[in-house]
Amino acid sequence: MAAAALALGAVLAPAVSAGPAAAQPTPPNSTIPLGAGYMGIGYTQDGAAFAPDTRALRLETEGAAGPLATQLPGIDVSHYQGTINWSSVKAAGIKFAYIKATESTTYTDPLFSANYGNAHSQKVIRGGYHFARPNLSGGAAQANYFAAHGGAWSRDNLTLPGMLDLEGGCYGMSTSAMRTWILDFYNAYKAKTSRDVVIYTSPSWWNTCTGSWSGMSARSPLFVAHWTTAASPSIPAGFPYWTFWQYSSTGSVSGISGAVDRDRFSGTEARLLALANNTA
Repeated sequence: MAAAALALGAVLAPAVSAGPAAAQPTPPNSTIPLGAGYMGIGYTQDGAAFAPDTRALRLETEGAAGPLATQLPGIDVSHYQGTINWSSVKAAGIKFAYIKATESTTYTDPLFSANYGNAHSQKVIRGGYHFARPNLSGGAAQANYFAAHGGAWSRDNLTLPGMLDLEGGCYGMSTSAMRTWILDFYNAYKAKTSRDVVIYTSPSWWNTCTGSWSGMSARSPLFVAHWTTAASPSIPAGFPYWTFWQYSSTGSVSGISGAVDRDRFSGTEARLLALANNTA
């Protein structure tokens, strides 16, 4: 499903400042150990080291009480959350989840199978995500590994397209090389699954590491990372709007011990189901 199909009527507004970042920053130019990556691990360092975009997005839906009226609550998790009671998560009103599956071409999250299967049993719409390692192997190789180890898709009312997690520095790559790597991942993933991969990134990472590339905006839904209490996030240059938004790394949800990332989907349950089933 093309990202353009999920637009809700977007207006660019003055940027809002991010709230306190809870994740510990990675040291400059450090390498995150294989297996240690998760959504948000590079957010603080990326934001400190890179120049962020200055735009923000305000969603205005006719008849809605406000911009949050048509946003659905979600989470993203990895083995760092430990054993999750997905029945409690479902009862808490969580509508969707992204679950860490893989890194590079050798690593699968040890709790992926349990999380993915148990979320499915509780009828939580979920998808797997791949933590990108552009310095270790090609985009196509990593996409193929992801598709075979958690990133597969089926039209079953419960499976979102896989997501590519891009953060934690530019891995010594030029903007043109990074664009090629991302496009190779996208093409291989789509060939394997028939779906457009979702892209998770922050404005600072995307603007710096891809040179504010617009080449994925018509291909991939955007999962933007911007930790803030504001009603709308800043978004990367090159994307006209967001589909998912990670707005906090310090959320609390019944069934999960400790902090968990909190996310939103920019639409109704019908729109989320349409994205899952590729019917929009």
